Amino acid sequence: MSAFSLPRLSVCTVAVASLCAFAPPASAFLGLFEKKDKVAPGSSERQQQETQATALLMQAREAQNNGRTGKAQSLYESIVKAYPFTVAASEASYANAQIIKQSGSGLQESFDAFQGFIDQYRSSPRFEEAIQQQYEIAETAKGGKKERSLLVLKFKMGGDDVVAMYQKIIANAPFGKLAPLCQFSIGEIYQDMGEKDKSVAAFQTVVDNYPNTKQAGEAQFRIGSISSVAASRSEDKSNIVAARDALTTYMTTNPKGDRASEAELGLRQINAVEASQSLNIAKFYMRIAKSKAAAIYLNEALKYGSPEASAEARSLLAELAAADPDAVGDAKKGQPDQDYTVAGAKNLKNRDDYIGPLAPELARLGQKPRMRAGDDNFLPIPLSEPSLPTKPGATPTPGALLPPVTEEKPALLPVPAAPATAPAPPSGQLPVPPKP
Repeated sequence: MSAFSLPRLSVCTVAVASLCAFAPPASAFLGLFEKKDKVAPGSSERQQQETQATALLMQAREAQNNGRTGKAQSLYESIVKAYPFTVAASEASYANAQIIKQSGSGLQESFDAFQGFIDQYRSSPRFEEAIQQQYEIAETAKGGKKERSLLVLKFKMGGDDVVAMYQKIIANAPFGKLAPLCQFSIGEIYQDMGEKDKSVAAFQTVVDNYPNTKQAGEAQFRIGSISSVAASRSEDKSNIVAARDALTTYMTTNPKGDRASEAELGLRQINAVEASQSLNIAKFYMRIAKSKAAAIYLNEALKYGSPEASAEARSLLAELAAADPDAVGDAKKGQPDQDYTVAGAKNLKNRDDYIGPLAPELARLGQKPRMRAGDDNFLPIPLSEPSLPTKPGATPTPGALLPPVTEEKPALLPVPAAPATAPAPPSGQLPVPPKP
């Protein structure tokens, strides 16, 4: 056996070596298995392909109506593969995606089947229907609910996978009617996942890209509510500012919106949170004897605070003004936009510059005039003239206020004589002026 095996092995080796010597390059060899791009046929060839593809499409639909979905799906796939540039191929691709959706293969597989149709046949009349189908699949994946047509589909998918579905729908039709709904759903998913920053960014995209939609107002409110919750759980000032800006913007743009009362309540809660934080910071500065800083934060608590916080802040500010009035006064300087309110000191009598209360008359003069109200026995000015003093023994003339003059008195200063008149010049001559 060994004697016959050696020659046979040598012949095989020679055959392999000869084949390798005359073999084409590796790239040419592998090119036999490469997928070549299909070229669109001419008009005459396309018409012929359309006829053949339509005949197969009728067979596939008949098989589907008879319940032979496997046979129908195989025909649909063969049409798309053999005649990709025909109208029948676009119909076959859409019908095949519907079979995949109804067969229960999975949400992701069904979504991808419609995506394949959208990528290849964007000009098809069924483009909008395919987008709607994708949106329904994404909504099912988001809500984790089963519809009658999807009885055997899986339950809720991961949040990131559903977000990817919505993002794909937006990319397919960025200005379609479903785009704002998808973007809003992305914000809701991130909100359910506890991703605050991503959720706020998604809702802000709704406000920026789709401002005239119903979802824009709701997204604005969601931004404020999310930031409000974050502000109540942390001491980050940016959350308070973001929440106040978002809720104020919502109330400005939607004064009669469905969330107007909730937005107003949210603003009050934000003010209460900020007042509480400012009050705690002011107490800290009071403990370390930083009176000016404490006064600044106490006045902030007065500006934004609830009645309880404002009362406590006013009481602490009064104590601070009594202990260090200069620091409280310095807190006003350089910040004219702040609404500072400095309360009077409680222990005013213990101050060195106290000289006692004002006199009653000075206090009355220092008051502003007040309008009369009610019957205070006010008498109007009389219309008759009062009696004037007269000269004893003289009787005034009827209708005169002063008595008559009985004698002429000399003038206090001499009266100069009248000047002499110069003679008139002859007619026809001009008068000669006097010499200087």
